[in-house]
Amino acid sequence: MNRTPKLLEVNALKKHFPLHGGLLGGTTGYVYAVDGVTFDIAKGETLSLVGESGCGKSTVGKSILRLFPITDGEVWLDGERVDNLPPRQLRPMRRRVQVVFQDPFSSLNPRQRVRDVIAEPILNFGLAHGSELDDRVAELMDKVRLPRDAMRRFPHEFSGGQRQRIGIARALAPGSDLIICDEAVSALDVSVKAQIVNLLSDLQDELGLALLFISHDLAVVEHITHRVAVMYLGKIVELADRRTLFSTPHHPYTRALLSAVPVPDPKAERHRIILHGDVPSPIHPPSGCRFHTRCPFAFDRCRVEEPQLRAAPGSSAGHVMACHLDQVPREVPQAA
Repeated sequence: MNRTPKLLEVNALKKHFPLHGGLLGGTTGYVYAVDGVTFDIAKGETLSLVGESGCGKSTVGKSILRLFPITDGEVWLDGERVDNLPPRQLRPMRRRVQVVFQDPFSSLNPRQRVRDVIAEPILNFGLAHGSELDDRVAELMDKVRLPRDAMRRFPHEFSGGQRQRIGIARALAPGSDLIICDEAVSALDVSVKAQIVNLLSDLQDELGLALLFISHDLAVVEHITHRVAVMYLGKIVELADRRTLFSTPHHPYTRALLSAVPVPDPKAERHRIILHGDVPSPIHPPSGCRFHTRCPFAFDRCRVEEPQLRAAPGSSAGHVMACHLDQVPREVPQAA
């Protein structure tokens, strides 16, 4: 598959949160939330980060946004390294990379009218003023399919789906190239969720946006994404294009996730893979492969040697996984 030039590159990203305790409040340990994540996103592409709650996918998004300093690794935007820039030099990057948050209500200022919510990033970057500003806000309302007269209303006067449309308009306002959608549809009803996903797809086609779509809903991911990266306990365990990952998953964890996706046909045969045990603590991650404590195929090497991302055997280009198994049982669970 031919891909356009890379817009975002993330290399060996790590974010370890220190734990403090004791009489003097010193550092007693770390939460290894993200522990060596590497991927890239091309212009106009959607990459989805999926995995169980607590696997570190939202921390990856916040690290890219520089909402907190990263522990190690590199983040490159359109060929320029941005993870080590001082705050004043981050402004051009912040204009190009925006975010849509999970909660469509708490992410909006309840004291601002919709017009001011959308206009704020435009004013912040000095992109328009006066009547030109009003025209740009009205154009953004059209793009997210909200009536222009809604600009005079407050966020509490809208439904959840409408508030998320406002959040998307705000993310588009400064002319962004990449939008990080952090569980952007998880708080919405099913029908509204479909509308927002379709809106994001249409905006991507129209504006050439790149999307980092963070989600645990694999049915939504299958609809919107180009490629999928599966995370487990702070690491990517498999990455492939959408069709390959949903039809021929290789990593045992990916196979277990896909087997849990509901199928709307009650007569369809299912091969549900049950993972035993709990997800290990990110404070004390297991040695070797982090999935070996729950993997039904684990053997001695898995317990002592950490697998690296490598080409999945017999698969298409760009399909990589971190697993010591040369092959896993052939039965592939059906996905929605």
